[in-house]
Amino acid sequence: MVNQKEQAKSAVRQAEEQALKAGVGAPEPVTDPLAELLGRAQNAYAAYVEAQKEVARAYKEREQQVEQSYKEAEQQANDTSEKAIERALRDREKAEQQAEEVYRGAKEKAMAVYQESARQISKVRKETIKQAWKVSKESAEQAWTIFQGNKV
Repeated sequence: MVNQKEQAKSAVRQAEEQALKAGVGAPEPVTDPLAELLGRAQNAYAAYVEAQKEVARAYKEREQQVEQSYKEAEQQANDTSEKAIERALRDREKAEQQAEEVYRGAKEKAMAVYQESARQISKVRKETIKQAWKVSKESAEQAWTIFQGNKV
């Protein structure tokens, strides 16, 4: 393209030089349709290159916006995750505390049941021994009475 531009300029210069040699006064600007077309093509190409630069800038800007959006979404996800983990930890601690309270209550109740059972067993044991002693005593008295020859 540059080569064609050079050729067009060269052609315009040659035409101007021939006009001067021919004795024509001030050279009138010669408009070469090819040079004009070449100039328009160069302007169009320059506009195309500029448009490419603008597209590249817009692409880069869009890329930065997407990256920023991603970072914001990632940060929001991190924050939400941290809050959920903290909430889960609090819930776990609360559940552990409730379980410990239930355990303590069950342990105290078991101890009370044990103590009551032990008291009842001790009472039954004493009664059983008392009755066994009474039966033993009565049996001994009956045996003594029979031994002495008295009728029961």
